[in-house]
This record gives sequence, C-alpha cells and structure tokens, in this order.
Amino acid sequence: MYIESLEKLINSFRKLPGVGYKTAQRYAYSILNSSKENAKEFADNIINAKENIKFCAECGNFSETEICDNCLKKNKDIICVVKEPKDVVAMEKVKSFDGVFHVLHGTISPLENRGPNDIRIKELLQRVQKYNTKEVIMATNPDVEGDATAMYISRLLEPLNVKVTRLAQGVSMGSELEFADEITLTRALESRIKI
Repeated sequence: MYIESLEKLINSFRKLPGVGYKTAQRYAYSILNSSKENAKEFADNIINAKENIKFCAECGNFSETEICDNCLKKNKDIICVVKEPKDVVAMEKVKSFDGVFHVLHGTISPLENRGPNDIRIKELLQRVQKYNTKEVIMATNPDVEGDATAMYISRLLEPLNVKVTRLAQGVSMGSELEFADEITLTRALESRIKI
C-alpha cells in the first residue's frame, strides 16, 4: 500500500545521517501516531532552530546571538580548535577547561577537495593575534585529516610564538570526539603534547 504523503515523510527522515529506511519508517509512524499538537510542535522546533541558530562570528560555533556566551565570558589565552560544532559539546564535558573554542568546519582533505582556504584557519590566526593567545590546543579528530590539519596549523602559528599542543593518548586513532567519554577527554586534555 503506497501513501504518497507517508513516503515523503519517510524520505525526509532518511535524509538524516545514519537513518535507514526502517528507522525513518518508525519515525514517520511515530509522528502519525502522535497528536497533531505534538507534530506541529516538532515541525515548529525545526523551523525555529533553522531561523534562529547561526554561527558565532568569533568562534564559529552554533549560537543564537552574534557572539556566543563562551566567547564573551571565557579566557582567550587558550583556544581549543575542533572540527565541528558537535565537538565543542564533547570538549565541554571537561569542566576544568576554561578557554575558548574555535570551530574549523572541516579539516584539510585532498580526497574531498578541501584545502586550507576552505576551513576557518584564517579566522583562527586573526583571533590568536587579536587576543595575544598563549596556547592553541589542536583537538581535531585523531585521524589522517585531523593530524594533517593540526600539523598545518601548528606550522602557521610557529612564527607567532604560540604554544601549540595536541590532545594526547586517551582519544584513540580513528575515533570521533563526540563519542568519547568525559574521563577519556580529561586525560587527553591533561596530557596533551607540543607539536
């Protein structure tokens, strides 16, 4: 039995990362079985988020304001560089970190035709100079692209006399920061090394 509006709803859920047909189907049925008010609230929340959330002009993280609270209130002596906004959430689990973040929105990846000018490296260099930053922590994922990006940025920062460190053992090679637990991230942050 083919119902066009149901198939469209299922296909909309399938566009989400990691959602196959069966999961999308369950989501669609869940929406159909909920009240009209719940479905409307769900749709309104999606539209509201798309209309109100933008990137912080300073760090590149998600924000509802021009400059996010983290950039306004935290210590700018230390900048923790991450690949994506979801990595900020992972790193914020480490309560002892009092610095600010910088979201690159990607890593250098020749295979994906993404070079240094395609990510927010220029903005990082401007922040480091503007705030006279003392240390930059490279918290990109421990994979080939993350390591290449960290090394490239460390070379750019070398003439600025900034200490550049990389997260140490604790975050395993090839893993994603968003899946690391608080203890692993704390150990990795505490035992970071100069690169």
